[in-house]
Amino acid sequence: MAELTHVIHPFGPIFDERSRVLMLGTLPSPKARELGIPYGHPQNRFWPVLAALFDEPVPPDPEGKRELALRHRVAIWDTISECDIAGASDASIRNVVPSDLSRVLDAAPIRAIFATGTKSGQLYRRYQERATGRPITVLPSTSPANASFRLPDLIERYRVILDYV
Repeated sequence: MAELTHVIHPFGPIFDERSRVLMLGTLPSPKARELGIPYGHPQNRFWPVLAALFDEPVPPDPEGKRELALRHRVAIWDTISECDIAGASDASIRNVVPSDLSRVLDAAPIRAIFATGTKSGQLYRRYQERATGRPITVLPSTSPANASFRLPDLIERYRVILDYV
């Protein structure tokens, strides 16, 4: 296994008082941390999926991506506040400090919580579900490492969030 690095989440959640859906990843990848936006790696398909759901172009910059999410009442955060991780490998995650989701859940009328991948769903169930009292629906990862799902397949699976926004 590659060497683990201790990572502290470098930015806060994307949400406002109108957010209805909370999308939870694990932790931003090194590229996303560098760019300061969740799912920031250029090959991650999260933003193309979200844009397609709302029939909009993919914003080219982090601010436009934040505005896209907020305009459609989608909150974005992560299950992990800090951990040890090798690169962007969710499988390598150790020594998890979970995020305090009450920051979003107390401020916005969230109707549903979705994990953007299996690991995020597992971490939520382990560390946060008891505290929130809310179930989570696990969706396929939009990471380029998840090659088993093509973009149209991801868009179809993510369409479920439209029932809650």
